Amino acid sequence: MTLTRRRLLAGMAAGAALPALPRTLGAAAAAMPVLRTEELSARLLPPEYPETRLWSYAGRSPGPELRLAQGARLRRRLENRLPAATTVHWHGIRIDNAMDGVPGLTQDAVPPGASFDYDFALPDAGTYWYHAHEKSYEQVARGLYGALIVEEPDPPEVDREEVLVLDDWRIDPATGQLAANFEMPHDRSHAGRIGNYITTNGAQTLELAARRHERLRLRLVNASNARIFRLGLMGLEGWLMALDGMPLETPAPLTATLTLAPAQRADLIVDVIAEPGGEAFLVRQERDGGYAQAVFAVAGQAGAARRDAPGALPPNPVTALKAPGTARRLTLHMEGGAMGGMQGAMLNGRAADMREIAGANQFWAFNGMVGMPDAPLAELDRGEEVRVAIRNDTAFPHAMHVHGHHFREIGADGARGPWRDTLLVDRGETREIGFVADNPGDWLFHCHMLAHAASGMMTWFRVTG
Repeated sequence: MTLTRRRLLAGMAAGAALPALPRTLGAAAAAMPVLRTEELSARLLPPEYPETRLWSYAGRSPGPELRLAQGARLRRRLENRLPAATTVHWHGIRIDNAMDGVPGLTQDAVPPGASFDYDFALPDAGTYWYHAHEKSYEQVARGLYGALIVEEPDPPEVDREEVLVLDDWRIDPATGQLAANFEMPHDRSHAGRIGNYITTNGAQTLELAARRHERLRLRLVNASNARIFRLGLMGLEGWLMALDGMPLETPAPLTATLTLAPAQRADLIVDVIAEPGGEAFLVRQERDGGYAQAVFAVAGQAGAARRDAPGALPPNPVTALKAPGTARRLTLHMEGGAMGGMQGAMLNGRAADMREIAGANQFWAFNGMVGMPDAPLAELDRGEEVRVAIRNDTAFPHAMHVHGHHFREIGADGARGPWRDTLLVDRGETREIGFVADNPGDWLFHCHMLAHAASGMMTWFRVTG
């Protein structure tokens, strides 16, 4: 039977539990703040180049910063004015499953000219972000992302905070436009779509004012498709306060390079120690040296001396891990890619050799399966603890992201790392994560090198009850 709008409304009146569906933009509904996707011409490159055509939320890339209080509800109507279907994924939020924005798993993609209402609670304070999840390897690369900040009731004492969204873009130097081939086999089979033009908040070198002894909270978001940022401080000293939105139990002095994989976030509290008239830097470390990711021009003083070290941010209400013996044990075996040695895997329900897999522009497998399987990796009871051993038998690192939950890495000695939602697993490594499956629904588990996800590195798990 065809599901018409009349039948849908009748079913709702009868009390049927139906998922939310896209609506046309002209449909009547209660007023809700709008988050509109639309095309954009932006001054991304220096003036001698033309403006670059991007995709945007609300005519901006990064999209507008969404800032709400912990415990509040985020309500936004996605209105799609793009020439392609899209969705919004609210990355890192332990969200109602129907609001997670994964086409084919939690909702239908929203076609051009239609809308979708997102309405959900924000249980955790911290630094999060939102981005497209329909053909994300292309849509995120075109600029469809923005920062989502959830404020704690008792924030730390700082003079101000800055949200710094890091990205790289692949630009054709002859035209000043984005390189149009988003499905290149080389990108998919190697490190992903690495850009040749790096920005912070859309600027090649972000310049900000600061004062000596000023205390700043820096919220860092890696919105790139595949680039791993390695960051340091110069003229700044501070502490790592949170990762992926989740506070560390004890702030860690930032004395070494901070690694930020695609989709990961970090909260820093830093003091400006550069002299007035000088500069301080967030530095990006590359093989050939350091580059300014953000520049703080220092003028004047905020105080005569530095303050004491900050205390920890208040913890979020994540369900604690139990005793190890009670956990369900799972394995996620990553294979494939260039130089990976994978001979074959299951593709579209049947065994295929690597030549056939590559011919379909697919290159990677989880547990011998290329792409999204029909059956879940596991079906978990609500409240069940799970441990997943992630084994990387490929020649490349992978940023593994779990939807709807946060996890802790479990060391070989049983030590537990900080809460995270995205873990960088290097080539040849086996890493174990643990979490309590306390959020019902069907949840994606994938590599956030987005070209890798599109070419085989996706699975899912179900939480029942």
